[in-house]
Amino acid sequence: MMEILTIATVIAPVTVGGVEAVKRATNVNKRYLPLVAVAVGIGLGAVAFFVDAAIGERVWAGGISGLASVGLFELGKNSKGDAK
Repeated sequence: MMEILTIATVIAPVTVGGVEAVKRATNVNKRYLPLVAVAVGIGLGAVAFFVDAAIGERVWAGGISGLASVGLFELGKNSKGDAK
């Protein structure tokens, strides 16, 4: 479990960037951005070959990083005062 959380911690900032790229490149409804974040995180976790872990562990870490990236983005947005 510790390995999965470590991988998720490393992948989460990259996931934030990936979601931002998807958001700017497409016209995704903001309502679906958490799902996009989880999908991007799972994709990044699956291709994280630099980690010596099984594919299942990497995919779980990617999903967790997607969820963490949503929280990370919301935390940054709320701290700047952009929240409505």
